[in-house]
Amino acid sequence: MTVRVDMQTAAAGREALGQSEAFLAFSQALSRAARVDRPLLILGERGTGKELAARRLHYLSPRWQGPLVTLNCAALSPTLIEDELFGHEAGAFTGAAGRRLGRFEAADGGTLFLDEIGSIPLTAQEKILRAVEYGIFERVGSSHPIQVDVRIVGATNADLVELCRRGEFKADLLDRLSFEVLTVPPLRQRGDDVLLLANHFASRMAFELGRTETPVLGPRARRTLLSHSWPGNVRELKNLVERAVYRSPGPRIDEIDLNPFAAAGWSPPAPEATPAPEPVGEQPGTRPLPAGGLKQAVAELESAMLGRALAQARYNQKRAAEMLGLTYHQLRGLLRKYPQVMNP
Repeated sequence: MTVRVDMQTAAAGREALGQSEAFLAFSQALSRAARVDRPLLILGERGTGKELAARRLHYLSPRWQGPLVTLNCAALSPTLIEDELFGHEAGAFTGAAGRRLGRFEAADGGTLFLDEIGSIPLTAQEKILRAVEYGIFERVGSSHPIQVDVRIVGATNADLVELCRRGEFKADLLDRLSFEVLTVPPLRQRGDDVLLLANHFASRMAFELGRTETPVLGPRARRTLLSHSWPGNVRELKNLVERAVYRSPGPRIDEIDLNPFAAAGWSPPAPEATPAPEPVGEQPGTRPLPAGGLKQAVAELESAMLGRALAQARYNQKRAAEMLGLTYHQLRGLLRKYPQVMNP
């Protein structure tokens, strides 16, 4: 058992490379928080390595010999997430032939890492809050309380405070989870860590391809890497460097392809032309009426505005109603009239 855990700890450490001030400050804060057995939130942009940080946190904590269980909450529908977290009893719903243990029970004595925690529905948040607060929950289809000892580590790139303000995330749960909040620094703030990581990824890719030597990054390739803004962070860097090694048969890499779609000759189709606005001063009646008449034009306008408001409100219907100056019931009436806007 000890050998297995030590190997996992080492594997986590190999990816945690960096010498920049921002990365070292984050690493120190992570090590300090690992020793305190409390819930924790890891924030960061996509691709910064939030799950890797959670793994390091677990293996640096007193729970390192216990299980580390992970769940990507965004990958599950609202109807499935409670079952994944808490399990179910036989007969709890159609198709539940036997008892199933959830992630909380699997993580007993260890750490439960909930990635994309901002996407968890409110009904499940209530049960998570009770499990975090008291260590107690019930399986789906049961009223029998189950006691567990689990440390919760959540991660997200969403604004949880804003989600609380909109009523999409429970403020009580956020308070409980945020004993400590750590932010993984984005790659653009880590300076020469870009080259350190690039050489690491290049070496691994060369080994995977069976090469005896790792290609060296030439001056032009280094300039490209250091000047890029890295919207995809470490995940993007890893992909770009591995592709460069794969494409470069020689001992040196001079070109870093930031856009593989352009290199492949792909160009997206041109957007559909939108009608030009009527010129200022154009006399009424000089422009032809739209086909379908007034009713169709009004219906198209209502449907379009409804769809835009829902998208901007992230399909929060109460928020969309406020944006349109409607009551919630008026919005619901329009959704019955234009059901297609909910399935664009």
